[in-house]
Amino acid sequence: MIRILACGHLKEAWLKDGQAEYLKRLQAYDKVKVEEVDDEPAGAKNSEAQNEQVKAREGQRLLKKIRPEDYVILLDLAGRPMDSPAFAAHLQDLRSHGHSSLDFVIGGSLGVSPQLIQRADERWQLSVNTFPHQLCRILVLEQIYRAFRIMRHEPYHK
Repeated sequence: MIRILACGHLKEAWLKDGQAEYLKRLQAYDKVKVEEVDDEPAGAKNSEAQNEQVKAREGQRLLKKIRPEDYVILLDLAGRPMDSPAFAAHLQDLRSHGHSSLDFVIGGSLGVSPQLIQRADERWQLSVNTFPHQLCRILVLEQIYRAFRIMRHEPYHK
């Protein structure tokens, strides 16, 4: 099973539609689901200490969703970059080594808490570009779908 653990709720219809489309496509490959936790209000005038408290509260909510046996891949700009074929090979390798429960964790708009970083088994840099965390959810689902297509040698546009 693959879970996307995401901070925040999708509000825009086009994001909800995109998520639903990829979840539908992924049904042929594995059980994939998205679990959301509430994000915290983070005002532009927050101090650094207030921002750290926001990340800590969001991190605790995400950590409560993670089970001890889960392999956690944290989306992080400081993580390891992988192109799509390398990601597919990595996903296949994880599964062949007994990691049947994978959690892809997407933090809030301010980033993630040190506790969440510490719990992560690895950190993945989805892109060198910065995207809104809600859009990252669609990109992660697309990359997982692409990885399954690559692993099964099924056609997918390049």
